[in-house]
Amino acid sequence: MAVMPPGPAVASPPRSTGTRPGPAVRSWCHLVADSFALTLRDGERTSLSRARAEALCEEDNDPRSLPGASASLHPGSKGAGGGTCRSTAPSVPSASRSAVTAMPPSRWTAAWLLLLQGCFMGRSQLVASPRTDIRDCSVDPPYLPPTATNSSAQLTALRDAMRARNIHAYIVPSTDAHMSEYIADRDARLGWLTGFTGSAGTGVVTEDRAALWTDSRYWTQAERQLDCNWELQRTTWIESIGMWIVEVVPAGGNVSLDPFLFSIDTWKSYQQALQGSGITLLPMETNLVDQVWGNQRPPLPSSHIYSLPEEFTGSSWQEKVAGIRQQMEEHMRSPTALLLSGLEETAWLFNLRGDDIPYNPVFYSYTLLTTTTISLFVDSARLTAEAQQSLRSGCPGPLCVELWDYGQVSSHLHHYAQGNVTIWLGTEYTTYGLYSIIPQEKLLEDSYSPVMHAKAVKNAKEQELLRAAHVRDAVAVIQYLLWLEKMVPQGLVDEFSGARHIDALRRAQQYSHGPSFESISASGLNAALAHYSPANGSSRQLSVDEMYLADTGGQYLDGTTDITRTVHWGTPTSLQKEAYTRVLMGNIDLSRLIFPSGTAGRTVETFARRALWEVGLNYGHGTGHGIGNFLSVHEWPVGFQSNNVPLTAGMFTSIEPGYYQDGEFGIRIEDIVLVVEAQTKHSTGDKPFLTFEVVSLVPYDRNLIDVSLLSQEHLQYLNAYYETIRARVGPELQRQQLEEEYRWLQRNTEPFPLSSAASTTAAMLGVLAITSLISVLQA
Repeated sequence: MAVMPPGPAVASPPRSTGTRPGPAVRSWCHLVADSFALTLRDGERTSLSRARAEALCEEDNDPRSLPGASASLHPGSKGAGGGTCRSTAPSVPSASRSAVTAMPPSRWTAAWLLLLQGCFMGRSQLVASPRTDIRDCSVDPPYLPPTATNSSAQLTALRDAMRARNIHAYIVPSTDAHMSEYIADRDARLGWLTGFTGSAGTGVVTEDRAALWTDSRYWTQAERQLDCNWELQRTTWIESIGMWIVEVVPAGGNVSLDPFLFSIDTWKSYQQALQGSGITLLPMETNLVDQVWGNQRPPLPSSHIYSLPEEFTGSSWQEKVAGIRQQMEEHMRSPTALLLSGLEETAWLFNLRGDDIPYNPVFYSYTLLTTTTISLFVDSARLTAEAQQSLRSGCPGPLCVELWDYGQVSSHLHHYAQGNVTIWLGTEYTTYGLYSIIPQEKLLEDSYSPVMHAKAVKNAKEQELLRAAHVRDAVAVIQYLLWLEKMVPQGLVDEFSGARHIDALRRAQQYSHGPSFESISASGLNAALAHYSPANGSSRQLSVDEMYLADTGGQYLDGTTDITRTVHWGTPTSLQKEAYTRVLMGNIDLSRLIFPSGTAGRTVETFARRALWEVGLNYGHGTGHGIGNFLSVHEWPVGFQSNNVPLTAGMFTSIEPGYYQDGEFGIRIEDIVLVVEAQTKHSTGDKPFLTFEVVSLVPYDRNLIDVSLLSQEHLQYLNAYYETIRARVGPELQRQQLEEEYRWLQRNTEPFPLSSAASTTAAMLGVLAITSLISVLQA
């Protein structure tokens, strides 16, 4: 889905309002500013030169949206947004550049300043280009789009509560007490306070200022949802938050947060960021947002917690507990207990499911598993009779699950920690509030608990369950694509109605339990927002003249699905076709890769970017994430980022490269793949090489593929993949008597002719041979 956050990102230039030069003037202004900043000698890098160069880069709209000009940011300088604005406008000829650099410093400085002045004079040709979809806080009165939320009342109430407790700054995260990526409405504290609904963000409120930090997936969304009470900080680095706090909070001030909403590492990072500042970091178990939210806060969930039927489980919960206990016994430190805080951990371990988190079949719970006892902290009244019977069937004895109230976990853990014990936990999902209860010498810490590792590697039965879920899911997606082909030319579909339709098609499939996340249905410029989801009454009409991106998924009793397809029903531009084809090439290059066992995903994820990098394109999010068996659509610790574990046979992950042209269009192609053993010519050692088996089974949009860019290997891969789709999905379409969809599938999985790739390759080789011959003759 739902793309993962990027690695360390460099912020883009802030937008201002008003007017801007036309493309030609603007391109040369960027060139002049860039060249001026680069050619000034260290002694002459005056504040004037910096300001002039940056002023030209920081016009109201991103120059990348202009023909013939683009700007990017490069780290290392203190310009706005933390980078240097660089233009890709036509470059100065080398002869001219030599003449310029040969001038005495005083002369070329004056020359550059004269050219800069000319750029500013070019503003007489300015044309208005306002954006109405994002806020503008630089005008009086500020402009707010209809999607922005008035946060004044919430901030006033929170500040009153802060003053009553002598708190100078209060930190509000976007997560819950279990470090869940997606949260229940009851835990959407940041959303209630700010109006921002992205899944990743941190807010800080002081007596007279408020700021929100989020990553590049959500910058435009934040500009649409925040009012002007909030400053948007385009980063998620805690160091940035700490620096901001030190700047606005006086020495001797107090910064507070709820320790049960922050991970161990995050808490320690805040401590380090504020170290030596004279500012005190105070844990406060009374959550101030909850206090001022009051009776408007959504209630606790009340739906049933139920057992997953045996036919949809890879093994019994008793077998899973025995396997985890064996790992505890074999560990060199022999932990006496394992604390599970992640909601997926308890759900997976006991084969239980619930509906406390939207789109995620989990429930509020903790587990303390010792070598002889099992304590489950949950609202036991919500357990079905079948679930209670399953958990209590082993009583009394080491496989008897003792039920405790959800709110008793802290006191129970405190009591247990008084003994001669060692408690094992995963720091990624345990809050600092629970962590601080346990004496340091009694802790055994890993990034992920053994349950997270065991859950990530699916056994043979679980693999077959997930494969089967993806076949039925492909039927729903094919139904949707065919429906769009019919309805969009008639002007009968908007983003919101499209999202509702694909959700309905999935619900009609066997074993369906609804969508696995809020469907991303994005047309035109909205597709450039990686996590855009439409709203009723304010979504764009789908058009044959625009790109359309659908990132959707389903929850089924036998598996969780997630797939993205981008389509165009009209005539795409050459850039759109090239970008789409290169995204597809990246998807194929990584999917067909063969690599050694134990390889980290981060090591190989560049294969998904290489085709884009070759022409200067890229995407700013992660390349893939793990996926569960009727669990979360984003399942850690699998994926391609630096904090993911090495890839192992039996893991499922997404592969989802993309490209996003801000304000114009977006492209993403996402498939779910299974890590399997590769069949290689040679065998070296005991550990086999690995590769991926694609389990998503929907063809790509032929209208967007530029076959001339593909190699023979790419086309051979596509043809083999399409044969697999026909063999697996075709019979299911016929079983469901979907004959029109079956014919659509046959048309869209026709094999690609290999001759076009061969001729292109031959032509390229011919050009290389001629070039080499000319080089030899010249030498």
